[in-house]
Amino acid sequence: MRIEILGCSGGIGSKLRTTSMRIDDDMLIDAGTGVGDLTLEQLAKIDHVFLTHSHLDHVACLPLLVDTVCWMRKKPLVVHSTKETIRILKEHLFNWKIWPDFSQIPDGERPFMVYEEVEVGKTVHMGARRITPVPANHVVPAVGYLLDSGEASLLFSGDTAANDALWDVANRTENLRYVIIETAFPNKESEIAIASKHLSPSMLAAELAKLTRKAEIFITHLKPGEVALTMDEIRREAARWNPRMLENGMVFEI
Repeated sequence: MRIEILGCSGGIGSKLRTTSMRIDDDMLIDAGTGVGDLTLEQLAKIDHVFLTHSHLDHVACLPLLVDTVCWMRKKPLVVHSTKETIRILKEHLFNWKIWPDFSQIPDGERPFMVYEEVEVGKTVHMGARRITPVPANHVVPAVGYLLDSGEASLLFSGDTAANDALWDVANRTENLRYVIIETAFPNKESEIAIASKHLSPSMLAAELAKLTRKAEIFITHLKPGEVALTMDEIRREAARWNPRMLENGMVFEI
């Protein structure tokens, strides 16, 4: 399984892109602004989009993706997410006011886009690839994902605050190789992190202390303008886990 980071920033500007990962050539985890850097041919090959939650930095390119390639495809784009997130998308995004409802275009019998509900702990099998929604603790209903090739696994936290259930999954995953976890704010903004259910460096260190398995740690969702400060604090407070900053273009093979 090849996992390419298309976007991993908590905002935009210059070359910053918001959250999205391409799995092989046919699948996305989230559909933030990084999706816009794919070619038309690459976009047309995306058959499945797994969403962590409904916030704009994670879904911004989904409406544009389906609108751009629908005429090039012979089958609908499948959007996988929780029942709650699908409801939010239907009510607030694909509602004919913000964007057309592509689950009804050209009609309900032949839609360009369909929804598939996922549930925490229930694995979706895509050939040999296994995608399992895992718990997240955010201000809207949210999940992370465990990606398992059979040989190795990558755990993506999604947007989350303190989350014991996430580490229960990590510690049970015998072939865990990578953990991608968010840290949105520096310590001076810990109150904002708590209110918005994100992590700060001190909170991250407390979370990583719950991990009993060896894994490579990568940090995502850093806020523009505070990247250097936040990473300096992370390296100081979480040094024993040797965390590294996630970057656009990184590729993980599992």
